[in-house]
Amino acid sequence: MSTALITGASAGIGKTFATQLAQRGHDLVVVARNEQRLEELKAQLEDRYSVSVEVLPADLSDRLDIQLVADRLSDPKRPVDLLVNNAGYGLKKPFLRNEIRDEEDMLTVLVRSVNVLSHAAALAMRERGHGAIINVSSVAGFMASGTYSAAKSYVTVFTEGLATELARSGVTATVLCPGFTRTEFHERAGIKGHGIPDFMWLQADSLVKACLDDVDKGKVISIPSAQYKIAATALRLLPRPIVRAGKLARKHRP
Repeated sequence: MSTALITGASAGIGKTFATQLAQRGHDLVVVARNEQRLEELKAQLEDRYSVSVEVLPADLSDRLDIQLVADRLSDPKRPVDLLVNNAGYGLKKPFLRNEIRDEEDMLTVLVRSVNVLSHAAALAMRERGHGAIINVSSVAGFMASGTYSAAKSYVTVFTEGLATELARSGVTATVLCPGFTRTEFHERAGIKGHGIPDFMWLQADSLVKACLDDVDKGKVISIPSAQYKIAATALRLLPRPIVRAGKLARKHRP
């Protein structure tokens, strides 16, 4: 039975990944700051799907905690076959109104942890000749809306490069670029989503299923739903001054 490690597994898209992977028969290593939530998730999934769930509390804004997770990924006696780098959050205020420490902490979670954990997982998986890495990015990475957007742009391009480096190794790398999704993320970030039409909102269940199907197909970029495929294509083709001037870039973040 294969094992999947999911960061940010206690809620939202990460919890949905944990549930669907357990449904598929994967044992799990679940990572988040909130140990109580992880223990509750462990009990639910083990009872419902008869899989083994390992709880690994970690704050991915802390370099030492990132290393704890990297060491788990590198452990040859307990191989991890699928890594889902999902942990993340946004800040309420624009860059210049935030404390720089808050900006640094966010970038550590969104960028540094993805970099360190992907490195550890890819080396271990390549040595075994099989495995998959999913890095959760965002359609916001094609926009121009502060450091969150910039961080997600990094994750997207980084994953594309990693996929190329892993070609023909038996290991794949896929970047998931969702749009607005109904989870706790927007509530925590103070993003109310007023003015966003209902058809632009995604459900976590469907986007995670679509992503896992894309991983099975070996796709590098997974953009769930037709509307966000169109939006992502437009954002990549439009002149950058138009992208920078867009209302979404100023007001909202997927």
